[in-house]
Amino acid sequence: MHIDNQAGTYEDLCRNFRWQVPEHFNIGVDVCGRWAGERSRFALYYEDESGFTSAHTFWDIQRAANRLSNVLAALGTLPGDRVAILLPQCPEAAIAHVAIYQMGALSVPLSLRFGSSALAYRLAHSGAHVAIVDAASLPKLLSLRDRLSKLRHVIGVGRAAGKGVKVWAEVLEHASPRYTPVLTAAEAPAMILYGDAASEEPAGALMAHRTLLGNLSGYACTHDFFPQPDDLFWSPADWASSAGLWGALLPTWHFGEPLLAYTGPFDAAKALALIEKYGVRNTFLAPTALQAMMMEVPEPATIHDLDLRTLTSAGGPRADALVRCWVREKLNVGISETFGRIEMNAVVGHSAGRWPAKPGAIGRPFPGHRVAVVDHQGTVLPPGEVGQVAVHRRCNGEDDPVMMLGYWRNPAATAAKFVGDGWGLTGDLGRMDDDGYLWCEGPAGDVFNM
Repeated sequence: MHIDNQAGTYEDLCRNFRWQVPEHFNIGVDVCGRWAGERSRFALYYEDESGFTSAHTFWDIQRAANRLSNVLAALGTLPGDRVAILLPQCPEAAIAHVAIYQMGALSVPLSLRFGSSALAYRLAHSGAHVAIVDAASLPKLLSLRDRLSKLRHVIGVGRAAGKGVKVWAEVLEHASPRYTPVLTAAEAPAMILYGDAASEEPAGALMAHRTLLGNLSGYACTHDFFPQPDDLFWSPADWASSAGLWGALLPTWHFGEPLLAYTGPFDAAKALALIEKYGVRNTFLAPTALQAMMMEVPEPATIHDLDLRTLTSAGGPRADALVRCWVREKLNVGISETFGRIEMNAVVGHSAGRWPAKPGAIGRPFPGHRVAVVDHQGTVLPPGEVGQVAVHRRCNGEDDPVMMLGYWRNPAATAAKFVGDGWGLTGDLGRMDDDGYLWCEGPAGDVFNM
């Protein structure tokens, strides 16, 4: 993928864009392995709620990921097997993702907010045979273990220990730091993503290794042609969500840039303190987070020395005028919007520095994505008519790599997701205006909110 940041207009940017997805591609190798040779290249700065901090280079992450891959292999993990991750933002979560992908196995990221029944369903539905958990989620998992016949091994991070639990530090200590990644096709499955906690039995979206590439144009555009000198990313978005994975951790590392991880609940004052302390230049913040900042710290410049370059948000109609004005005046940065769903993330939005926003509109399709409003048969509707927002499997003569492979072991649900000659339904009603901007009219059914 190459984005021409010299393109004079939005139309030029999209017209000249091509994905050029390679035959073979592996997320783990892409986001870490290819950078690990530069031993001084920082990947992650970490802080927890108690104030403990650490810093990790790509070399550090890769060595630990190699050890974990060898541990998982010794536990019988083969390409295609599923490994669940129940961890907050922390080094071990990032290491687990790299380790799983480079094995050709599938990660199953799960939110710590899931209740027992939601967690049990996802673990059983995915058929995960290993779960990597922290101390907070371990008791819940152990209470379910008798109901999970395929879950054979539990690896505990930090203080997560007990009968039948393999302690992360102990098992990695004795594993080899060398590992040869599996050669994976770009189309090979890499991850199963489930919906939010409100749905007890959601379909699991099966994502390919090439899905990372499909998210890059939206990421680069909303962050004003990321990366730029001194960029450093942080977002409180859960690394078990589309926003946290495709909109934060994985694309940032694709570009070989560092990011901050913080373990702890969102707090507006703490968020601003972290942005100042680590020199964060790029962030994704949900509208609720921005509203909390505005209410709790209305004059951040009197307390903090901030140097944000880009700020992305989602979930609207977008941040209201008051929040937008506050962000521009008090944080000295514009808001770029992004829109997508779990099956097809980051397909529409704004680029604050490159094309103008229309108040109330979601934005325009990012380069490489063909987005339209269609009827129930998949016929594209003219500007102004309301229908369902849809993303086509192909754009500019290429398959769009952002599109999910399908729903995990649910061909009927997969078939129902597509209409016409390849339009994937987002589950949202909307309309296009004459300038190609998308306007949302509300949900058309079950949708995943980033």
